[in-house]
Amino acid sequence: MIRKITVLLVLLISCNIAAQLVSNESEENVDNWPERVYDLTIGYETVNYTGKDVKAMTINGGIPGPNLEFNEGEFAIINVTNTMDVETSVHWHGLILPNFYDGVPYLTTPPIEPGETQQYKFALKQSGTYWYHSHTGLQEQRGVYGSIQINPKETNLEYDKDLVLILSDWMDENPKTQLRNLKRGNEWYLIKKDQVQSWDKVISKGAVGAKLKMMWQRMPDMAILDNYYDLFFINGKSSNEYPDFNPGERVRLRFVNAAAASYFWLTFGGNDPMLVSADGLDVVPVKQNKTLIGVAETYDFIVTIPQSGKLEIRATSQDGSGQASAYLGTGDVLEAPTVPIPDLIKLMENMMSMDMKMGAPAAKFNPSKNDSIKVMKKYAMDMGGMKMDHSKMDMQKEDQMQKNDQKMEDEGGKMKMPKDKTDHAKMEMKDDKMDMKMGYVLPADKVIGDAMKTGGNPEFNYNYLKAPGKTVYEDNKPVREMLFNLTGNMNRYVWSINGVPLSETDKIKIEQGEVVRITLNNLTMMHHPMHLHGHFFRVLNEHGEYSPLKHTVNVAPMQKVVIEFDANEYGDWFFHCHVLYHINSGMARVFSYDTPRDERLKGYPLSNLTTEADHMWTWGEVTGASHMGEFFLTTTNIRNQFILRAEYGWNENLEAEFTYERWLNSYFRVFGGVNVENEMEDSMDEIGTTGVVGIRYFLPLLIDSDLRIDNKLRPTISFSTATMIFQRLALFGEYEYQMDFGWVNDFEPGTDFEQEQTWQVGLEYVLSRDFSLMGSYDNRFGWGGGLSMRF
Repeated sequence: MIRKITVLLVLLISCNIAAQLVSNESEENVDNWPERVYDLTIGYETVNYTGKDVKAMTINGGIPGPNLEFNEGEFAIINVTNTMDVETSVHWHGLILPNFYDGVPYLTTPPIEPGETQQYKFALKQSGTYWYHSHTGLQEQRGVYGSIQINPKETNLEYDKDLVLILSDWMDENPKTQLRNLKRGNEWYLIKKDQVQSWDKVISKGAVGAKLKMMWQRMPDMAILDNYYDLFFINGKSSNEYPDFNPGERVRLRFVNAAAASYFWLTFGGNDPMLVSADGLDVVPVKQNKTLIGVAETYDFIVTIPQSGKLEIRATSQDGSGQASAYLGTGDVLEAPTVPIPDLIKLMENMMSMDMKMGAPAAKFNPSKNDSIKVMKKYAMDMGGMKMDHSKMDMQKEDQMQKNDQKMEDEGGKMKMPKDKTDHAKMEMKDDKMDMKMGYVLPADKVIGDAMKTGGNPEFNYNYLKAPGKTVYEDNKPVREMLFNLTGNMNRYVWSINGVPLSETDKIKIEQGEVVRITLNNLTMMHHPMHLHGHFFRVLNEHGEYSPLKHTVNVAPMQKVVIEFDANEYGDWFFHCHVLYHINSGMARVFSYDTPRDERLKGYPLSNLTTEADHMWTWGEVTGASHMGEFFLTTTNIRNQFILRAEYGWNENLEAEFTYERWLNSYFRVFGGVNVENEMEDSMDEIGTTGVVGIRYFLPLLIDSDLRIDNKLRPTISFSTATMIFQRLALFGEYEYQMDFGWVNDFEPGTDFEQEQTWQVGLEYVLSRDFSLMGSYDNRFGWGGGLSMRF
């Protein structure tokens, strides 16, 4: 009898989930459901969390915005008013709703202009924990986010109360300033977090070989989190008390990770909590004390308030740079387990010991060329380091994989193929070897690399999630296969998919009635939480037909995840990395059902969205020293860069140069410009101006090279580099060698060749984000020291 009841419950839950995830096209309350209305106002407020006043963006005067609580089966009407002097938007993250109300400005929905009110209307055919946030620029980082709680019509879960816990990260600094500093390669944020892998630390830990391997692959220092945050919050505070819960009460904790860039480890005091829901949908309950919650994910846990003492619930930033806590109940604290701060040098050693080939271009030579399979193979991890057996690979499938790649259009090829019926629970690992039968994608296999432990942390996979019912799609549906290599360049801070930023690609066409299966292959050192608007997808794991459904999935560094979704919608839908600074640097795509564009979007061109990550950034540096003065100014976007550089020695030596360069890929660029310098040493009596053209190439070992020729046909080669030898102290050097064969210039009798060498070596001590002390020797200007200011 009990078994029959259990089977019925599972069937009921499965049918309920399936009913929730059907397309929701109606913009009107055609079924006359009960209506619930919320009014939201987005405006400026001055906040002070650290002792510094900061101009923030709030919803109804607070950060986070209010929790929007609904009941499944209600009709939501939400009026959003913009009182700011810039446009804004609201995306309803994880909700199945009409395309026009999805809230991505210029793609699905017009932006909310200053002084305007926009109304959103949709039926709530689902339940669970979700959230809402601005989809305009970096506004989410400044406070435009809040939670959504949709209570189910019925549930088999037993709990007494709900508590929504919104996780977030906060910086006093202007988010645009942080993004600009990331793009210029400023080390300041790693310095502030004491995470620079300087040579003194590397040598003391015996990791010189690993460091050199990283540098040979043109990779900068390891980083789990790019940004620096002053504080981490739960419900807008670093510490929250909830004393009103009584001993013995069961509380459903609804976690939302609304951080702009931070992942969190969730740990709990007292007994292990029960994980019951992921991204709003029920999962088979499982005890789970330490859980990594990625950006934009939601998880629900049920905890029991102890008879004595209060529970600590702790969210620790994945990089160990901070934490926030909430306390439930009263009495002595039952502390949550502490998550160790990750050892980045050890992490670097682990990654290099697996012979990972890194450095896949974030912007490639030909954006229209589909070489995703070739790139995946070239930058694949050497599985030999994981003792994986390649001898049984199906080479016919390997050959077919390459053929499919040539036939792909819009990054996807369509074919009919059987569904995944593998019982992954019965897969066996023998002698640490895995039978890999790898075709174009891996729909029926474990995620490659999910046995790899990164930095001593548990596996970054979703095997702890199991759907309560089967989630497979009908066998007769056609399947469209896609491979997305997640690519990025930390030196220039450009992020992309298949080496192509959003601004350089077209929409990806899909059709109703098919299954879209995507292999997400992360070729970077960073975690990427990939979010699909308007759909839920299966995350294929060891549970096979019971793989969980999610709207956001974490793809760990140098690992693969396979997802698939039922194409049952219409219109255009966004797919992107939810790290705010990655999406704003190009890691996004648009899926399109190729249906007519909504007429209400007339006057709101899609290009405003697709080119958002490709606008120009400008930065510069001025140095005043006892022997010279120096000025740099750079204006750049993904492909184009203008550089002005001037050096003047107090001994009357001058060189100034202005160049335009075009980045052909992440490492190679061509350039042309004008160079001005004094012709006579230590004299300003004669100034020469020459035109120059050449190439610049970023070499292994993080060395920048420059090969040029000027209008006097004098070839010149130069090299420059810099490296951190201590936490705040950098060693830098430059060398230039110019040759003159007399092809234009006339030499004195008996001379047929002239050369000129210039070089400098120096030290820079970083005082702050904007200031450094420096000392150097330049063979033109001599010895000296001074102050550098960045702007």
